[in-house]
Amino acid sequence: MSIITFLLNQTVVTERTLESTPLLDILRGSQHLTGCKEGCREGDCGACLVLLGTRESGKLVYRPATACLVPLGALAGWHVVTIEGLSGTKPNPIQQALVEQGGIQCGFCSPGIVVALTAFFLNSPTSEVDAALEAVAGNLCRCTGYAGIKRAIQQLCEQFDLARSQPAKRLDDCLQWRLLPAYFADIEAQLASLPAPTPAVSQTKETGILVAGGTDLMVHQAKTANAANLQFLPRIADQDCIRLDGERCRIAAGTTIEQLRTSPVLQELLPSIAEDLQLLCSAPIRQHATLGGNLANASPIADLAVFFLALDAELILEKRGSRRRLPLREFFLAYKQTALQSGERIAEIAVNVVASFSFEKVCKRMHLDIASVNSALSIGLANGVIDHVHLAAGGVAPLPLYLATVCDYLRGKAINAKTVLAAAAIAQTEIAPIGDLRGSIEYKRLLFRQLFFAHFLKLFPELIRWEDLHALG
Repeated sequence: MSIITFLLNQTVVTERTLESTPLLDILRGSQHLTGCKEGCREGDCGACLVLLGTRESGKLVYRPATACLVPLGALAGWHVVTIEGLSGTKPNPIQQALVEQGGIQCGFCSPGIVVALTAFFLNSPTSEVDAALEAVAGNLCRCTGYAGIKRAIQQLCEQFDLARSQPAKRLDDCLQWRLLPAYFADIEAQLASLPAPTPAVSQTKETGILVAGGTDLMVHQAKTANAANLQFLPRIADQDCIRLDGERCRIAAGTTIEQLRTSPVLQELLPSIAEDLQLLCSAPIRQHATLGGNLANASPIADLAVFFLALDAELILEKRGSRRRLPLREFFLAYKQTALQSGERIAEIAVNVVASFSFEKVCKRMHLDIASVNSALSIGLANGVIDHVHLAAGGVAPLPLYLATVCDYLRGKAINAKTVLAAAAIAQTEIAPIGDLRGSIEYKRLLFRQLFFAHFLKLFPELIRWEDLHALG
């Protein structure tokens, strides 16, 4: 048991409970705040969405989070905002727009949608409708058909021009627009009065579950989270996540997917990264899921593992202040098994600048879903032949797979249809998919083949045509 103190809406709350207890259970149980709905309990539906606020780089920052995946132990000293904390005696402009445009029917999903849109207006640089729709992409509704929700979003984006609201003054503007209730003006002082959280991670303790985002751990927490053995990692500020070091880009393991996606440094190196990582999960999950967690989890279909394998990433592993380096391709040993030693953790990930890069993913839903098969390729040419190449895939082996044999074959070859077809045939000897609910063995083999073709069709349209692949294959 632990004692955790945080600010819940306008009230300081102290809970004595297991650190692994989901925030959702506290809100609906001991705090009786039932506007936060229990839906999937896997972060997929958005019904339990809340805002989590804390001071970062001198200002108060709020991000959306699914309460079912937030362990209470991570919230000491934070501000938790539920739909009750956003509501007053009259509907605020977001609630009113949803009512006026027919965006509310049974109401089960409505609290989460209001919270998601509040987060959008607190954080978005502009009032673009597409960006607002992306903000609610993780909120499922079974009643409305979404048309009324989209009309409400259109109305709100026309009503509030975020381009005229400076980030430093955004919270004040949202107060003026009545998107936030008046008590938010005093939150910083209330947070400052809370007891300081205990240190997040012991540098000497070699056992325990390190928790950053916890977005996968908490799905299975009833089975795996040892409440007496959790060590919560602090959030890394945006300016400390990613930096260039000569020819290498160094990324802190605690960098979130959203920080990766929006990093100016990575967008310069990988122009498609904002679009690529938008395929991974919903906006609230991207705000909390981390690169290090995705790698350490070692899922055979881990999107970031495949992404960074194709970048030939190197891990910097840390234990008791000492560090060692390990190529990411040597990190995954077997199903859910890695080369991490006892007491060791991922500290950083380093990648080289790449020439051309492609990421492809196919899943049951177009967005926000677990991959059936995913694949990534980085490749560079010199004097008309392939100088360096790295290919990876997920969903085709018991671990995220680096296809070394295919890469060895491709180096020194010219890019043409015959080369690509021969490499695709070699790839079929390296992969070993299993049939499951995301597809049969035959389907996954065919799917990877098509994704492999897609890399070359996207990166080298002047050299590869689908017609040539079809004719020769």
